[in-house]
Amino acid sequence: MDYIIIVAGGKGLRMGGDIPKQFLPIGGRPILMRTLERFREYSSTLQIILVLPKDQQDYWLQLCKEYDFKVDYQMTDGGETRFHSVQHGLALIPDDAEGVVGVHDGVRPFPSIEVIRNCYETAREKKAVIPVIPVVETVRKLASIGTIGTIPSQTVPRNDYRLVQTPQTFDIQLLKAANRQPYNDNFTDDASVVEAYGQEITLVEGNRENIKITTPYDIVVAEALIK
Repeated sequence: MDYIIIVAGGKGLRMGGDIPKQFLPIGGRPILMRTLERFREYSSTLQIILVLPKDQQDYWLQLCKEYDFKVDYQMTDGGETRFHSVQHGLALIPDDAEGVVGVHDGVRPFPSIEVIRNCYETAREKKAVIPVIPVVETVRKLASIGTIGTIPSQTVPRNDYRLVQTPQTFDIQLLKAANRQPYNDNFTDDASVVEAYGQEITLVEGNRENIKITTPYDIVVAEALIK
């Protein structure tokens, strides 16, 4: 059986408002609902686990009633970091479960069905898979941490880099084992956790529309994508 852990822990600070960004509407529906609906569209049998801060759960449930939200899922509390939130989600998956588990950002409502399917199917063989897209802007590397304009920098070959998206998909037992490691500040995503455990990561092509909605500008882009 396959699972998806959808992590939604944003506070909306970069949006400049009081409502957490995952609850903001795009195209007349909250972002988080659109994200869950996309994975249900991919598979009617996929087990959806929503990880949400405890103090946001009542508001979410209120929204579900208001919008008559019908997608079935399990919900658990968010943790101190993304790493700990994923641990909470994994705890809802039986220890002897076999299959693939994905981890996805709650504010990425536009992964294509093709990308989701490719991530899950590739992970059945390769064990650890992430979707990526090419870097299209020129990239400069700073020589040190400092204020832009006051420190040396140099252009680096953009073809050497990729932008990482979600869902990141893994063999269930692999991700469970990797998440038993002690927390490390270098764990910036789930692939970094699995990589630290010793597993090689396989890259597959993502889709550029699969944006992470974090700023007011992203809302404008998302509204355009809906239309």
